[in-house]
Amino acid sequence: MSRFPHLSRRQVIRGILATTAFGVTSKFGTGCSSTTGSKADSGTEGTGGKPLVIGFIYVGAKDDYGYNQAHAEGAAGIAKIPGVKIVEQASVPETTEVQEAMRSMIEQDGATVIFPTSFGYFDPHVIKVAQDYPDVQFLHCGGLYVEGKHPKNVGTYFGYIDEAQYVAGIVAGLTSKSSKLGFIAAKPIPQVLRNINSFTLGARSVNPKVTTQVVFTGDWALPVKEAEAANSMADQGIDVLTAHVDSPKVIVETAEKRGIFASGYHANQSALSPKGYLTGAEWDWTTVYTKYAEMLKAGKTTTNGGIPHLVRGGFKEGFLKLSPYSTTVSDKAKKEAEAAKAKFLDGSMVIYKGAIKDNSGKVIIAADKEYKQQDPELEKMNWLVDGVIGKV
Repeated sequence: MSRFPHLSRRQVIRGILATTAFGVTSKFGTGCSSTTGSKADSGTEGTGGKPLVIGFIYVGAKDDYGYNQAHAEGAAGIAKIPGVKIVEQASVPETTEVQEAMRSMIEQDGATVIFPTSFGYFDPHVIKVAQDYPDVQFLHCGGLYVEGKHPKNVGTYFGYIDEAQYVAGIVAGLTSKSSKLGFIAAKPIPQVLRNINSFTLGARSVNPKVTTQVVFTGDWALPVKEAEAANSMADQGIDVLTAHVDSPKVIVETAEKRGIFASGYHANQSALSPKGYLTGAEWDWTTVYTKYAEMLKAGKTTTNGGIPHLVRGGFKEGFLKLSPYSTTVSDKAKKEAEAAKAKFLDGSMVIYKGAIKDNSGKVIIAADKEYKQQDPELEKMNWLVDGVIGKV
């Protein structure tokens, strides 16, 4: 049986505009939300008196208590900047639909900057559309820009959020009564493995008996599988859960129902777990996007060299933060966590300092070697550290 393709209102409008003989600017409803900075409508900021139009694309809902909400909060933060106008589209899958969303923002909304925020958008989708629109800036979250391979109007950014996971691991390690932690993850890609490993290394730095059971669900948003994994872990005596999925909402809520602890990720989920929430590794995309907006308004781009093609940062650069500690967290755990955070802030903390073994017993980082946060080797991670129960 065949199935008629679903056409969004944006696709219909693009088709109409493509068949007209003249360029027409319309204000039709497009399925995207739009937010304008306080002076954008006056035309006092931006090129030629026009606002700087920035598009944000999310793979899920903007209120998912997770990855997409964190980015949407960042977009809302820069919507307040004079001369900046924000357009957004949520729940866009990692398929050619994201290409359509990017083209529509450029052609209909006049966007000259696009932030496609999901990992799977980068290759081939961002690369392809960027080649078609060389005057538009495409700034992708999580991708790894390669000089000479990718278009010059493409940049990538991401944060060393494993720093916050390391600190959260300290809290978990000192709170757990069973010394059994659980990590529910989507896919075994380097960014996810790095979070699992850093969380575990943080926990084992204060409690060497800790183990971390990991379950990979297979995709970024599978709430049924996430709930099943959380319940299974609770049944096994695991008493602290954390996650790297798009929305940890179901996992945090399940932990609360089962009477165990939860450590959050992406955004603040404390409202979902008033009794068991400990802290969490959060993004601070408002700071990151504000820096980008300021550079863009000043005429800087990746193409002219004003904006780096590869941008990374951690606590020190303002890319991330911790959820406030709950009253459940002991004074000792807070003290140890804050001491580790202070080392990240002053640059003295090195998580991946040898000797480190993987969970098969193989030495993966020699005793005389260390990888600092910005080392490209960490972005190729394909192993799980000693203490993690599971396979890549």
